[in-house]
Amino acid sequence: MDGGVEVAVCYADRDHFKEFNDRYSYYDGDRVIYILSRVLHDVARGMLGQDGFVGHIGGDDFIFVVPSTEISAVCTEILSVFDTLIPLQYNDQDRRAGYFFGKDRRGQLHRVPLMTLSIGIVTNRNRRFAHPAQVSELATEMKSYAKTLPGSVFVVDRRQSNDAE
Repeated sequence: MDGGVEVAVCYADRDHFKEFNDRYSYYDGDRVIYILSRVLHDVARGMLGQDGFVGHIGGDDFIFVVPSTEISAVCTEILSVFDTLIPLQYNDQDRRAGYFFGKDRRGQLHRVPLMTLSIGIVTNRNRRFAHPAQVSELATEMKSYAKTLPGSVFVVDRRQSNDAE
């Protein structure tokens, strides 16, 4: 944060992961977590070498940090690889249909689409951060917004703080 380098902090979270775990198993859910970790690591290392960082927050949540100039290229590749591999984690019937029937938190049956990936991104391009918790809070906010959009997406916070240079 203090180095003067423009970076992007990216918070990645799967959509419909809980329903996948409920339908298949925790073992299959763990495999999907592992697949995402490899996709993030391999894309970041492959495209950025040592200029990228990937971390596991916990559960099915990951964070990765990339130079802000590389946001589009890296996130586009991550989403492309994810969207190629994830359908293969479903049985043939669910994969062909593009969904399965599952219960929501109230026990109501509904269509559950195949998993997608939402990435919320915060950069230090237009704002300064006094504390890492601010970055985390904004990245979480952006990830939540991304989850409201259809499909696998990434969204970048372009708001400016009052003290941006």
